[in-house]
Amino acid sequence: MKNTVIFNARLVDEKIDSDGMVFCSDSVIKSVFLGKVQNIEDAKRICGTTDAEFIDANGLTLMPAFIDMHAHFRYPGQSQKEDLDSGLAAALNAGFGTLVLMPNTNPVVSDRKLAEKIIAECKSKSKTRIFQTISITKDFDGENTNAINELDSISFPVISEDGHDVASASVMLDGMEKAAKKGIIVACHCEDVELAKKARPFRQNALKLMKENNIPAGIFNVELKNVPQSVNEEIDKNLTRANEILALAEDSATQRNLEIAALAKCHVHICHCSTKISMDAVRNAKKRGINCSVEVTPHHLGLSGTELPNIRALVNPPLRSEEDRLALIEALKDGTADCIGTDHAPHTMEDKASGSPGFTGLETAFAVCNTVLCKENGFTLSKLSQLMSANPARILKINTGCFEVGKCAEFALVNPNEKWTVHAIDFKSKGKSTPLEDKTLIGKVHKTIFA
Repeated sequence: MKNTVIFNARLVDEKIDSDGMVFCSDSVIKSVFLGKVQNIEDAKRICGTTDAEFIDANGLTLMPAFIDMHAHFRYPGQSQKEDLDSGLAAALNAGFGTLVLMPNTNPVVSDRKLAEKIIAECKSKSKTRIFQTISITKDFDGENTNAINELDSISFPVISEDGHDVASASVMLDGMEKAAKKGIIVACHCEDVELAKKARPFRQNALKLMKENNIPAGIFNVELKNVPQSVNEEIDKNLTRANEILALAEDSATQRNLEIAALAKCHVHICHCSTKISMDAVRNAKKRGINCSVEVTPHHLGLSGTELPNIRALVNPPLRSEEDRLALIEALKDGTADCIGTDHAPHTMEDKASGSPGFTGLETAFAVCNTVLCKENGFTLSKLSQLMSANPARILKINTGCFEVGKCAEFALVNPNEKWTVHAIDFKSKGKSTPLEDKTLIGKVHKTIFA
């Protein structure tokens, strides 16, 4: 039996914000003591044992480990971007105890056997809990949903076609009906496929102009010296048009997928919602009793993307208007939005320079959310814990996410008032491209603890 006591801490979960101590046994919370416990002798006396590892939190804040509903580890097949070792190290560095990994790898994770292999490899390397999604259709072919028949909701609570959407509404209905029978969540990257194709030439035009004028994509703090104003205007005009089309693509697909889920009686999870219109669609769906949940990314909360430099921070879905950004914050505040999903999407700098969408998100997630939501918009740290831990735990139906006896002993030790400057070179992730480079954030993760 392994006993662990964490004392001299501020305990914060969705219901608790108090000085306190946690006594854990065999990786499970055995008791929670609220009140000041500042030295080891008091900790031993209150616990009634000396047979434990005693961890002094030194007054830092102990929270339930964070849960990421949406991350990319690029495994198998893209180890130059990320691998299991670097991805798991990034998660530990960021306070995450559970991650849901997307299937858009090489090969696509389209069957139970490959997914179980990835989960087993992760388990051999780390105590981090990993759920590997499989694709809704085989190899993203948009047609064959038979692999869903092999799954169970405990091992595979989520499936997804992430990276793009299932083009056929009929096939999506088939997949959702199969998932509903098994109690499996369908996570949707809501993007009308044909509209996404229509947006692509505008992005390509912008990238071509950037390359011709030595403007590096993926580096966001670069000075635009000797670039004619007309060129900059043309680049941003193309990106603006692409983003307008992609907003329509997201909004139309979100509404479609919610309606399909209603007919299929399936729990649909809307990934990385980024527009006010899409969030309003989710809000209305919830009022109608449709079984749905929705995540928001830290980057869509922290950054708007209609002007330089962030209009050139290529990501899918794109960074949106300030009106959209504020609507996402309001949705988190009023309970429409359920949780934070990082959409951690590491790329090599070479891939970013070629226009690959997405950027590294795990190791800045808590700081961005703490800065934007708590420090700037009046959220309590308990509310943030609900969004990053308790709510996703409920969605995934896992026994963690709060300080209750019998819950898994998985914690993030943080300082919510510590300022630090983002330098991607310090990331454990292989992905070093972030629009947050050189920005100062508030809230630092010191350690992930599996007691």
